[in-house]
Amino acid sequence: MLRLSRFAIAAVFAVALAPTARAAEVDKLLPADAEYVIHFNLKQVLDSDIVKKYALEQLKQGLQGNDAQAMLKELGLDPLKDVEKVTIGASGTDQNDAKALIIVRGKFDPDKLFKAADAASKKDGDKFTMVKDGKDSMLKFQPDNGNPVFGTVVDDKTVIVGTDKKIITTASAAHAAGKASAASKELAALVSRMDDKATLWVCAITKDKLNKLKLPMGGAGGKDIQDQLGKMDNVTVTVRVTGDISLDVNLGMATEAAADEMGKTVDEGLTTIKGALPFLIMNDKRMKPLGDVAKSLKSEVKAKVVSISAKMPGAIIGQLINPGD
Repeated sequence: MLRLSRFAIAAVFAVALAPTARAAEVDKLLPADAEYVIHFNLKQVLDSDIVKKYALEQLKQGLQGNDAQAMLKELGLDPLKDVEKVTIGASGTDQNDAKALIIVRGKFDPDKLFKAADAASKKDGDKFTMVKDGKDSMLKFQPDNGNPVFGTVVDDKTVIVGTDKKIITTASAAHAAGKASAASKELAALVSRMDDKATLWVCAITKDKLNKLKLPMGGAGGKDIQDQLGKMDNVTVTVRVTGDISLDVNLGMATEAAADEMGKTVDEGLTTIKGALPFLIMNDKRMKPLGDVAKSLKSEVKAKVVSISAKMPGAIIGQLINPGD
C-alpha cells in the first residue's frame, strides 16, 4: 500500500518546519493492538514552497490509484483541500495478519459524506456497499484486487478508514466514549517523543518481532545483523525541513551491549555507502546531489540507543525530483 515513488520523495522532504519542537499527542482512536504508527502532516507539505515549485503534480499523481484514495474520492473528499493530517495505526507484517486504521483529520461535512456514500453504493454496488456493524453504518469498498476497505465519518473533523469492520466500530466507540487512547504504554511512550510539527514521523515496537526475520544476505555478516535486529526493541524515524532537510533515525536496543554492536554495524554500513558513492556518481551524474547527503551521514551510540542522522540541502530536492531541469 505504501510505495516508494517520486511522490514519496516529494512528500517526505517537502515541508517547512518551525524551529521549536512540540511533543506529539497519542491519537485517541489508535487501535489497542497497534504496533506502529505513521503520522503525515499533509497540510504542511501542500503549503511548502518546495512542493509547490517542484512536486505538486507528482503529489497529485501519487494520490491517484490508491484504494483508500478511491474511497475518499467517491465520498466527494479532496485530500489536497480537505485533509490536514493522516495518522495510521497498524499491526502485523503481511497480508494475512495485517490490520490498520487510517485516521484522517481535516474539515468535513458528515451529512454530505454519508449521502455520497449511499449514492456510491447505488451507482456501483459491486465496489461500494453500505454495511452495518451494530449501530454503526459504514461504506465498504471492494477493490479489483485485494481485501475490502471500510470507512466512516466520525465527526466534522475526522474520517476513518480500516481493514475490517471491527476496527472501525472500535474506533467509533472510542470517540463516543471520549476516553484516553487504548494504545499500549510502550507505543504511547514512543509517540510522545515524536515532534508534532515534523513532516513525517514513524515509531514502531519491534521487541520480539524480528527474532525470526530471514535476511536475504548470507554468511556470518548476515547472521550477525539478523541477531542484532532480534535485540532491537523499537525504532523511530523523523523527517524535518528548515533551511535544510534532516532525517533522524533512532534504534532502541535491548541492552547497552546490543547498542554497541548495532552501532558498529551501522558505522560499517555508512562507511561502505560513503566509499561506494563516488563510483556511482562517476557512472551516473544524476547521483551527484547525493554526494553532499552522504557526507552528512552520522551515527552515534548513547546508552541503549543507536542514532543515525543525515541532512540534505533544500536545492538538492528539485534536482532529485526533476533531474532533467
